[in-house]
Amino acid sequence: MEHRSAFMFGGVVLALSLTGCAATASDARVPAPSDPVQTSAPAIPETTDAAAIEQAQAWLDAANLPPGAVRSDASIAQFTSYAGWPCGPVEEVEAFWSVRGANLHDTAIWLMEHPTADLITTAVGPVSDDAAIDSTTVGYIPAPGAQEGIVYTITKTGDGVAVRAEVAAQTEFATCPPLPDGGMYGAPGQG
Repeated sequence: MEHRSAFMFGGVVLALSLTGCAATASDARVPAPSDPVQTSAPAIPETTDAAAIEQAQAWLDAANLPPGAVRSDASIAQFTSYAGWPCGPVEEVEAFWSVRGANLHDTAIWLMEHPTADLITTAVGPVSDDAAIDSTTVGYIPAPGAQEGIVYTITKTGDGVAVRAEVAAQTEFATCPPLPDGGMYGAPGQG
């Protein structure tokens, strides 16, 4: 009987230690679930923003691509850069196209000359026609200083170019982190 009692006692101790029910000296004060949590940032809901999703999709649906562009998927090319949206949260969508027989320079110029919807370009100058360049971007925003819109990335492929549209629309709770020393954010699509 003593062996059985010792066995039972050992089993109870093992069970308590495995389930975390055994208290230790370091557990002297564990906050209760109702204790307030101190944060320096305002709470932002982690739900989707229907208006921002609708806006991003509307911009994508209005995407204006060169003649011959065929909708594709991400496997059309390897894109080595991505748009950074410093203000957020944002809702994002993307799409891909292939343009057979096209070159990087002409495709970028065409995109700059044919705005998407009511957006304005962030391009600051002509696109180089240097054959060594294998990728470039063209950005569009809804208003000067905006940190949302479309960034088209054009990259060379074996038979022409591929175009990726990265589209972001700010949510109702979007904020822009302040930059030190009066710095300003660059426009989407400017690198």
